[in-house]
Amino acid sequence: MSPIDASAVAERARSVSGRASNSRWIDRVARYGLIAKGVSYGLVGILAAALAFGGAGKATSREGALQVIADETWGKALIVALAAGFAAYGLWRLVQALFDREDEGEGAKGIAKRIGYLARALIYGFLTFAALRLLASSKEGDSQTEDARKATAEVFDWPGGRILVAAVGLALVGVGVFNAYRAFTQKFEDKWNTGKMSAAQQRWAGRIGSIGLLARFVVFTLIGAFLLKAAYEFDAEEAIGLDGALRKVAQASYGPVLLGIVAAGLVCYALHCFVEARYRRV
Repeated sequence: MSPIDASAVAERARSVSGRASNSRWIDRVARYGLIAKGVSYGLVGILAAALAFGGAGKATSREGALQVIADETWGKALIVALAAGFAAYGLWRLVQALFDREDEGEGAKGIAKRIGYLARALIYGFLTFAALRLLASSKEGDSQTEDARKATAEVFDWPGGRILVAAVGLALVGVGVFNAYRAFTQKFEDKWNTGKMSAAQQRWAGRIGSIGLLARFVVFTLIGAFLLKAAYEFDAEEAIGLDGALRKVAQASYGPVLLGIVAAGLVCYALHCFVEARYRRV
């Protein structure tokens, strides 16, 4: 194939991929995925609030929240809908990573963001699998903290595993700090179609989004900090998941109050996801 033919084929491929990545179906997939993400965080927030204020329920991960509703008559239908939503969200993030829908560019910052999109696609692929596995089996699986400890123990057996665990812990702390940064700067509003929102809607949506992101800051920072502790002490039992992070909050001084605040923040993050589903430019 001549250089001219190769260039034409490459240009044609870019044109086809560009049309695919910017098609209307990706827009719908993204919005459905954001709704599913919001529902999952809302469930965790409600369960954590039940523990904080009434002593009922339990602090849980999103997989744990699915387990809680699985035995309800309406639970399996909701899990099917959420599994489809998680898959949709993961597909949207994969398309962002592959086709640069956000125009991040080819620089170091753009590549880092696209790697982040790919990581989210993998996370939501796992959540899709977890939901489908729950439908196929009535057996209760391990908690997220138990899974984290098993995975940490396995990584410790790898060459350089202790360093890798510490690196993941640092990355999670970094994710937590980035959520706090977004909360205070409210740069997430830059991706909203604010022309479709009233001034009051934009003001309150911004506040709710910031509260939700601060709750995620608390959770991700705790998970990362305990993973760093696990690496430092070379003890996989120190690792925790989302459910473990919420329990740590509950066990602190004024734990029920603090857990109630974090639970409210997670519900706010769920509402933020719904706002994103309605107004985000995707």
